[in-house]
Amino acid sequence: MIVRISRCFRCLIGSLLLFPALSGQASDPYASQPLSDVLAEVGRRFGVGISCKGVDPDTVRLRYAAFRLRPYSLDETLDNLLRPVDLVWSRSGTSDGMTRITVRPYEYHRRTPSDGGKLLAWLSGLYDDRTAWEQRRECLRREALEALALDPFLRGLVADPDFRLGREEQHDGYTTQNYALETLPGLYVCGTLYAPLTEGPHPLIVSPSGHWEGGRYRPDQQLRMATFARMGAVAVDMDIFGWGDSERQVGREAHTQCYSMQLQTLWSKAVTDWVLSLRDDIDTTRLAATGGSGGATHTLLLALLDDRFSALAPVVHLVSHFDGGCACESGRPVTLAGGGSCMPELLAAAMAPRPTLIVSDGGDWTSTYPTLEYPFLRRIWGFYGAEEAIRNVHFATERHDYGENKRRAVYVFFAGTLGLDLTRADESRVTLLPESALRSFGDSLPERALRSREELERMLEKLK
Repeated sequence: MIVRISRCFRCLIGSLLLFPALSGQASDPYASQPLSDVLAEVGRRFGVGISCKGVDPDTVRLRYAAFRLRPYSLDETLDNLLRPVDLVWSRSGTSDGMTRITVRPYEYHRRTPSDGGKLLAWLSGLYDDRTAWEQRRECLRREALEALALDPFLRGLVADPDFRLGREEQHDGYTTQNYALETLPGLYVCGTLYAPLTEGPHPLIVSPSGHWEGGRYRPDQQLRMATFARMGAVAVDMDIFGWGDSERQVGREAHTQCYSMQLQTLWSKAVTDWVLSLRDDIDTTRLAATGGSGGATHTLLLALLDDRFSALAPVVHLVSHFDGGCACESGRPVTLAGGGSCMPELLAAAMAPRPTLIVSDGGDWTSTYPTLEYPFLRRIWGFYGAEEAIRNVHFATERHDYGENKRRAVYVFFAGTLGLDLTRADESRVTLLPESALRSFGDSLPERALRSREELERMLEKLK
């Protein structure tokens, strides 16, 4: 943006003291200056409001600040000032008409929609037909799994794991049963099995949880899982690593470590395999997964790891310009596969040309899906003549959640792809249970369970 400069402002610049508060009148223009002072002066000069998030501007210092000014461009001025200290900025407007600038630390997992568009255009130029795409696809799958570095964790799975099944509780058209499954030695994944009352064979729907407060205990998760069961599927969810019952073992702080991405992926795979071994009423040709937000990332990672999934429904996530940010989603560099990729291309590598539904909305980063990511994906599905198998349902006025309309879209999708009974998708028949009724552990952990993050990390060290 080129900023129009007032006559008075031109006179100030003409004084050759580009930053009087930062230059020779107050201090040496060659010396370092506090970022807070620099930004205050930029705000005054360009008539904008500037605030910082995630950084203390008093502790960051810049050399040659006055020389970094570009009097004709706010954008270039901010780039010159902030990039050398690994900071970025964004612009927004307010009701009073003033432009607001927000400064924050550089985030490796976050880009702009414009960046996403350029990346998708570059990726599209790498393959013009199915043969070229499938060569790219093999590279993506191999390098993404190498970046995930899950092999030591898979080798470390307990051969004869301890598992606990709670009492099966019957509801209107479905049952619930809590479980705790040992994965790595002493590390349990906990969740709930929702099953129909009808005889099988049934599809299996695996649902990793997102980051919404309440985890897998929250009402919208229960409504979705129970309705899947009422419609005729066995559905299974699981805690986020370090949340729920898992927090009692390793603490919430463990979730912020890079291995959380590996452990959550491991849990999705281990739970899938365990349910298939536990029950004889599953049709293994009808495996599906869905999750919202961070749960969408883990539906993708599960499908990359296990090619048996016949349908996928990631909700409010997986765009070209945002990888998630949490260590459980971005702790391993999977989007660097193939010399540079993104979540939508990895989704295509995992699922094309199988049925896939992306649910997006206008109130979060998925607002770009209808015009940016969806056409990119349709082109790849088109290499197989399967454009109709990749779908996008977009709710322009909704925000970041797995709300009623989004759940309904997924019910319709799974009814069509898995052969479920859509007439039984009546959420009013679902019994919402308190968190205490969904907890897998009672008053005490199993004797062999880990009880601290330190114990976990010592165990993980042995896997290397």
